[in-house]
Amino acid sequence: MLIHGGAGGVGTFAIQLARWRGATVIATGSAKNEAFLRELGADRFVDYGAQRFEEVVRDVDVVFDTIGGDTQTRSWSVLRPGGTLVSIVSRPAQADADARGARGAYVFIQPNAEQLGQIARLIDDGAVKPVLAEVLPLAEARRAHELSQTGHVRGKIVLEVAR
Repeated sequence: MLIHGGAGGVGTFAIQLARWRGATVIATGSAKNEAFLRELGADRFVDYGAQRFEEVVRDVDVVFDTIGGDTQTRSWSVLRPGGTLVSIVSRPAQADADARGARGAYVFIQPNAEQLGQIARLIDDGAVKPVLAEVLPLAEARRAHELSQTGHVRGKIVLEVAR
């Protein structure tokens, strides 16, 4: 499984959950995050600043796209026939999926108590570890949003609500 944006808030969970499910994980990220992503469970690492992932990755079953745009378009070439490109950014083009003999899926977050409970148990058991980039008071929500928009935050940004 190729996971784009492995050091981001979604990517850090995706790597750990994929490993928990037994997948071999290839993660893309910046060079400064290589050791971090390997600690999370990435078997292979691709530094997007030094090389194009499609030049070193081949025949993966699943691509998990947290970037979109050109990254999503280029991702079709690394899928094996019958593979799946899953995006949380934009709906993959059906024409691209058909041309590759693959499947595209767009996933949008929807609350699911059963899944959240399972994730909570994995966290409690130590199988998955949340990565927190920042914990900010609710009054700094604007700053949190600005940080998230940079696209270079490692892990999740949490807003703390005073009790």
